[in-house]
Amino acid sequence: MTNRTALGERASRTRPHRVVVLALDGLLPFELGIPQRIFGLARDDRGRRLYEVVTCSVRPPGPVRTDADFAIMVENGPEALATADTVVVPASYELGPVHEEGVLTEELAAALARVRPGTRLVAICTGGYVLAAAGHLDGRPATTHWASAEHFQRLFPKVRVDADVLYVDDGDVLTSAGVAAGIDLCVHIVRRDHGTAVANDVARRTVVPPYRDGGQAQYIERPVPEPRQASTTGARAWALGRLHEPIRLRDMAAQESMSVRTFTRRFREEVGVSPGQWLIQQRVERARYLLESTDLSVDQVAGEAGFGTAQSMRQHLQAALGVTPTAYRRTFRVRGDHPAAASSRAPHGR
Repeated sequence: MTNRTALGERASRTRPHRVVVLALDGLLPFELGIPQRIFGLARDDRGRRLYEVVTCSVRPPGPVRTDADFAIMVENGPEALATADTVVVPASYELGPVHEEGVLTEELAAALARVRPGTRLVAICTGGYVLAAAGHLDGRPATTHWASAEHFQRLFPKVRVDADVLYVDDGDVLTSAGVAAGIDLCVHIVRRDHGTAVANDVARRTVVPPYRDGGQAQYIERPVPEPRQASTTGARAWALGRLHEPIRLRDMAAQESMSVRTFTRRFREEVGVSPGQWLIQQRVERARYLLESTDLSVDQVAGEAGFGTAQSMRQHLQAALGVTPTAYRRTFRVRGDHPAAASSRAPHGR
């Protein structure tokens, strides 16, 4: 996954960031609704909308077929694409030559030609076929639903397909695996644009996990433990409550009365990453939260997040986000009247 791109600018706008969702025949209604739900809930500290979400079709206003037993009335034609700051392409089961030959129909090509240069492009699940057929993924890393990845790679050999991740952020072009990963990607975009506090608020109101790293495996063989089989849930809760302390793998394994080897295998089966990778992800997230919402020094944030030293935290944030702690705080520091800034010391295991 590529996260080493400039974070979304928070420059003041005369209008909310406009997200235009392209509804294609054969679309999945669930995926069409993801951008509206996630971006539509994002608010600044004064309760103002941060995004305006518009749905359009490749044709003049009218019904668009879905994969369900109903159609959707779309009130905007392709001209809406020319007004977008971000274009989102959800999955469709009727892509025709796009899916079969890797080429756009004349109608779809004409619609996409309206998108202004520099517009951020986002694909959910097999919506990536559309971006790839338009040439936007050539030479770039991307992902799609694991069941389509092999076909996708054969059809678009210039794309660097990673079938093992939830989503890929390549700066101005982002792709995700199916359904729930589309939610993860949209929450990630909100976080990238406006910081952890806003993204976490959206996640709470949507009742979804506030953060799933894009590099997490999209297909886990046994995501739910079998009956009476020991889980690693307790160890994760134990670790989240003491991120500021040194945490050894054997101590996590001991919480579940497992050997290190068994615990490591079980953890990866359930979470999709190793315990060490997961701990780094949680510490990066805690550091982001503290940098945004408290007045703690960088050294203090490093200690609270469990990195030990500012240099260690700097290296991990640089690797994960492409910025230093100071630059991150300068970009995403919440205002003093934001609820998240009420306490200078957030509780552990937030």
